[in-house]
Amino acid sequence: MSDSIVIIPTYNEKENIENIIRAVMKLEKTFHILIIDDGSPDGTAAIVKRLQTEFPEQLFILERQGKQGLGTAYICGFKWALEHDYGFIFEMDADFSHNPKDLPKLYAACTEDGADVAIGSRYSNGVNVVNWPLGRVLMSYFASVYVRIVTGMNVRDTTAGFVAYRRIVLETIGLDKIHFKGYAFQIEMKFTAYKYGFKLQEVPIIFINRVLGVSKMNSSIFGEALFGVLQLKWRSFFSSYKRN
Repeated sequence: MSDSIVIIPTYNEKENIENIIRAVMKLEKTFHILIIDDGSPDGTAAIVKRLQTEFPEQLFILERQGKQGLGTAYICGFKWALEHDYGFIFEMDADFSHNPKDLPKLYAACTEDGADVAIGSRYSNGVNVVNWPLGRVLMSYFASVYVRIVTGMNVRDTTAGFVAYRRIVLETIGLDKIHFKGYAFQIEMKFTAYKYGFKLQEVPIIFINRVLGVSKMNSSIFGEALFGVLQLKWRSFFSSYKRN
């Protein structure tokens, strides 16, 4: 049994899914994996099920009908992880933009440095992004600057999707109260944890743009994040963040 589970949402990731699963399984520390597949027509789920015969105690899959959004996939995964008594729950992309070898660094930030939320950060030590067009790097970087200014969070990579949560964070923040389903979901999760007084710590990583498969990112996703953060800040004035 492991105390840690990595949640990986997938939609049409047949080029990457087996390699990413094997890369996590090769780590010295044991991580379990939960795949949340939104009805990928390319057979991603079938590949995962085949690998379950090889990793029956470590690899799990939840299949959903159609694309329901990144946020709902993670919320679904978080609830499953809590039900199955994991102490540390991780978010990670399937496309190797997040290096599985950095998972132990996020784990150490929680277990050794006392972080409640460990964030794999592209911007905590300069700009560490590989193979992105300059325009996209600038858009992402300044979006995080903007979010930091509006929210008051001392987090340089507010839109990061490579994150480790202590169990208590997910139990406390009220997963059913998370509003955003797309890109702004990442901001809302960090902001809510911050408002509850949890310790957020950034861990420098190098983010590498996907080589295989098709990116799901577009300008409207950034738009949601930019306008959504104003809604988050406004709602926070009328919300209570007291821990039970």
